Amino acid sequence: MKQTVLHPARTVILGFALAIAVGTLLLMLPIARAAGVPAPPMVAFFTSVSAICVTGLVLVDTGTYWSVFGQVTIMVMFQLGGFGMMTAATLLGLMVNRSPRLRTRLVTQTETRSLWVGDISSVAKLVLGVTALSQLIIGALLTLRLRIGHDMAWGDAAWTGFFHAVSAFNNAGFSIHPDGFMRYASDALILLPVMIAAVVGGIGFPILNDLRDRCRDPRHWSLHTKLTLAGTLVLVVSGFFAILLFEWDNAKTFGPLSIADKLLNSLFMSASARTVGFNTVDIAALTPETWALHYFLMFVGGGSAGTAGGVKVGTVMILVLLVIAEAKGHTDTEAFGRRVGASAQRQAITVMVVGSVIVAAGTIALLRISHFPTDQVIFEVIAAFGSAGLSTGITDDLPPSGQFVLALLMFFGRVGTITLATSLVIGERRMPYRYPEEHPIVG
Repeated sequence: MKQTVLHPARTVILGFALAIAVGTLLLMLPIARAAGVPAPPMVAFFTSVSAICVTGLVLVDTGTYWSVFGQVTIMVMFQLGGFGMMTAATLLGLMVNRSPRLRTRLVTQTETRSLWVGDISSVAKLVLGVTALSQLIIGALLTLRLRIGHDMAWGDAAWTGFFHAVSAFNNAGFSIHPDGFMRYASDALILLPVMIAAVVGGIGFPILNDLRDRCRDPRHWSLHTKLTLAGTLVLVVSGFFAILLFEWDNAKTFGPLSIADKLLNSLFMSASARTVGFNTVDIAALTPETWALHYFLMFVGGGSAGTAGGVKVGTVMILVLLVIAEAKGHTDTEAFGRRVGASAQRQAITVMVVGSVIVAAGTIALLRISHFPTDQVIFEVIAAFGSAGLSTGITDDLPPSGQFVLALLMFFGRVGTITLATSLVIGERRMPYRYPEEHPIVG
């Protein structure tokens, strides 16, 4: 009897869907809710999707609505969602690379040339080691700071510290504080460790693997590593200065803060907007310019095969290089002494177009079924698709159909682009014939 083998991308989708279903059932148990009664199905479902897809959008306050059992369940879900995505993205590349004719292909916008099948054990150890070590260190730092600097009892400090450490590393955006991180807006010893955890988790596993093997030899870093690190630096720095400019005199956000706190919060917000989703100021009070900047940062997201969402920094960098090459009249797209393959360029264009279509469709759907302004709807849609978790405050006021649309956006944004890119690589084949070439007018 012939055995049916699931497509790797389909396996990822089914795995996430199953995890969401199990999480929903667990959150509907009376023990999961602080009030001791079952949570409504939509609340449990939406929270489960948000946790598994490490988004952070919520319909209820995590710290007061859910019991300790419910909060632990949520933390386990976004731990599995973040860790699972890292390993799934990497292992998908390994599965594709089993075929000799595909050994040099890019998978899910991630260069995995150094990740061969024989290294699966090493790969798993690195992912697990980085995850555990980062969360333990950040959790311990936060616990000490909360105990010493905020007079929390040791038990409360430990739970709060490790919950937010796990949430930050997985770029989940869940907080057990009703005001997010607004109470820590002037505490660099809280914000900086959280920001570091988010960057390490969201930069992408292929880069961590590359840095492990070639830490002292930047010249031999992969092109993917160089592009992602360069793109991340540009986004964080430019976002920092732009937010500082747009919010400096905003009386509802940065206005009352000292200069040092303005600098700290601007840096934190620039990093947080790219999918971690923690806020130190009221998002609804930001200027329209900062909202527009967030559209872009949330849509781009973090590194490939990491815990961050979005269309990924590497995708955008490839498109930027493609535009530069076309503007200069070059036939090849190049960077750092390397040529970007044609297949990678096609994949980047496809992921960007599909991501844009999903966001546009989600925006139209929410505008149709809700009464909120367009700018707020766009913010919410991109936050859901990009796994950012930031909100202008309209999520819990949307009708159930609107909340279901956001849940679909979170799911598509988390698994859609990576599975699509993998499908493109696996399904790519050389045709035995070619049609005559013609050049339609562009632009």
